[in-house]
Amino acid sequence: MTAVHDFAWSGRQVVGAAMLVSVGHDAPADRPGRFGRSGLLAATVVYGLMWVGYCQNWSWLHRVDWSLLNAAHDIAIKRPVWVRFWVGVSFALGPVPLRLLGIVAAGGALVKRNVRAALLLLACAPLNGLVTSAAKALVNRPRPSTMLVPASSTSFPSGHAVETTAALLALLTFLLPMMSRSTGRVAIAVTALSLLSVGIARVALNVHYPSDVMAGWSLGYLYFLLCLLVFRPSASGPAKSAPQITKQ
Repeated sequence: MTAVHDFAWSGRQVVGAAMLVSVGHDAPADRPGRFGRSGLLAATVVYGLMWVGYCQNWSWLHRVDWSLLNAAHDIAIKRPVWVRFWVGVSFALGPVPLRLLGIVAAGGALVKRNVRAALLLLACAPLNGLVTSAAKALVNRPRPSTMLVPASSTSFPSGHAVETTAALLALLTFLLPMMSRSTGRVAIAVTALSLLSVGIARVALNVHYPSDVMAGWSLGYLYFLLCLLVFRPSASGPAKSAPQITKQ
């Protein structure tokens, strides 16, 4: 299989992996498509619910947000190391390192003459901050009043969640074709753990409501799907001629 077709397959596989971490390299071809459609619907619904819930001040969402924020704030007051740890996680999985990583990976894709992968990586890593800024401007939600560290801009959605989701899924799309099945499973699991960690970090630091993080994961996934749709090559490869059978 050519690098172009590997990239197309890995993109579909990452879409499936985002819904099912345990998907393997030999997953049936229709499974990623089904997971992609399910993921698209689920992400759209979650983002819409979080947005409407904030705008309409739904009481159940308010209770969930503040119960988790207050619990994290209480832990931080008793254990200052809690704050230092999650600050480190937020930086390591934050926009600046991931944008730099995206640029480096895009350069690697160009060296391999995989222009579509390079465009995907650039759109999902260095440029996805534009999506975050636009989404924040539309909602203009203030940050929680209990912030444990300074944070600029508004709260909804979580920029860390948006940008980490889009960047890591794009990076996974580029790297999976170069990995063995077992290594690919590890990479998918590490990606899932990283996405979960950055979401926990933003809530633990009280710089985002949990609903901001849910919306950020959803928007990041939707943006990744959009970029994959725009930049991925056709999933179908060239037709192969049937083998010729000759009589002895």
